[in-house]
Amino acid sequence: MWDEIATTLNEFNTISMIVRLLMAMAFGGVIGLEREIRRRPAGFRTYMLVCLGAALVMMTNEFIVIKFNTSDPARLGAQVISGIGFLGVGTIIITKNRQVKGLTTAAGLWASACMGLAIGIGFYRGAAIATILILSITTIMNAFESKFVANSRTMEIYMEVNSDGSLSVVLEELSKKGIYILNVEIVQASKSANDRMAVNLLLKLPKQYRHYRLVEEISRIAGVDCIIPV
Repeated sequence: MWDEIATTLNEFNTISMIVRLLMAMAFGGVIGLEREIRRRPAGFRTYMLVCLGAALVMMTNEFIVIKFNTSDPARLGAQVISGIGFLGVGTIIITKNRQVKGLTTAAGLWASACMGLAIGIGFYRGAAIATILILSITTIMNAFESKFVANSRTMEIYMEVNSDGSLSVVLEELSKKGIYILNVEIVQASKSANDRMAVNLLLKLPKQYRHYRLVEEISRIAGVDCIIPV
């Protein structure tokens, strides 16, 4: 029985086409749901459509090969891999404090398209394994990355101060605490009406010096209006 089902799904027929498209919707939806929960630019329906479309493209390519007896079953799939970039670029933004947002979402869309291609050609096991791994990267690995970054000795912060003198005070206080200032970048050189300037600082902290502690201490310095870990 199972051999007959496997044979049917591996062949190019109506049943296998329906199964492949439903699998693409389900697998893409699973990844997209996690992004939707985190309120990312591309969510549940976007991932579902990308995976479904990629699967359909690969099935169309297989149909062309069978019907017209051509020799390149991967030609259309290759265009999906390169063409999905335009959608990914739309999810990447740069915030006012020079943070790049949306890279994981863009990479997820590309991976979702590749997953759809695998489903479309009938590589079910590969697609299933990839779905589990992609989901683990966006969930489990996200928590691991956050913990690793929180304990890192290198830290970057975005800070707004109300004058050049306030920046000097902050830099002096950091030096007193044994914190190395690796880089200072003024990202808003022209002062606004309320005489504020924005700065990115790249710092190296002493051992066992927690990030949250540094943020609290800097926020207490007079003249510091805003401080955000990058």
